[in-house]
Amino acid sequence: MAPITDDTVQALRDTVHKLESRVQQLEARLGEGSSGAGKSSGSLDSVRMILMGPPGAGICSIGQNAEAEDTDMGEKARATGDMLRSQVAKKTSLGREAKKIMDQGGLVSDEIMVNMIKAELENNRDCKQGFILDGFPRTVAQAERLDSMLTEKSQKLQHAVELQIDDGLLVSRITGRLIHPASGRSYHKIFNPPKETMKDDVTGEPLIQRSDDNAETLKKRLATYHEQTSPVVAYYQKTGIWKPIDASQEPGQVWKSLLGVFGDDKKTSTSGSLLSRIGLRS
Repeated sequence: MAPITDDTVQALRDTVHKLESRVQQLEARLGEGSSGAGKSSGSLDSVRMILMGPPGAGICSIGQNAEAEDTDMGEKARATGDMLRSQVAKKTSLGREAKKIMDQGGLVSDEIMVNMIKAELENNRDCKQGFILDGFPRTVAQAERLDSMLTEKSQKLQHAVELQIDDGLLVSRITGRLIHPASGRSYHKIFNPPKETMKDDVTGEPLIQRSDDNAETLKKRLATYHEQTSPVVAYYQKTGIWKPIDASQEPGQVWKSLLGVFGDDKKTSTSGSLLSRIGLRS
């Protein structure tokens, strides 16, 4: 028997990697095609979704529920603010361009935002088969660019979920909001207090209250949000993928409502994956 060389081992690894990629593609197709007429796929593996909601509506709580429930939704979720800060921190060409604009007090252009989203979806392994975008698109032009981007990959956006809540309730929510700066985890002095006063539950590090979390600033932010978002909501209502969720509910119920968008309340992907069936995954 010939000795096994490093080249042979590498070739086998490359073959396995190609097989895994192909299997993931087939699983995604099965998830979309096996659900029958009028029924959405319940798999979070291949979900392509955007989340819309005013500041304080509870999008951060959804991410925390995803982590607590051990689903892959948290890995697929991409907040545009986090992505922008990451690009700036890494000093990429997009990050440098965005920083220059922000330092001058300007708004980052659609072109930069779209290219940043495209780079994330193409290069981030967690987003290869599915993604959840928070904070994008903010305009109809961005929504159209996202659709074009997906069309190039023979894909479509599946869900546009809007978290709806009364502005008055939002004011009371946000003025009591506490933030863990490093992770972005959020708490509330009344509705969702940390286990220990002003300390993050996970790390024990101090929490802060943002300087712009006050009623006057919030009302201005909400006015801007409604002005920007209403046309985007109308855009997705026409496509038939828009779904509203009552965000005034307690976070756990909002999470269940979101899972209901996928057709059931499963916390993880369906168990009969293709890899399991052919013996490549235990």
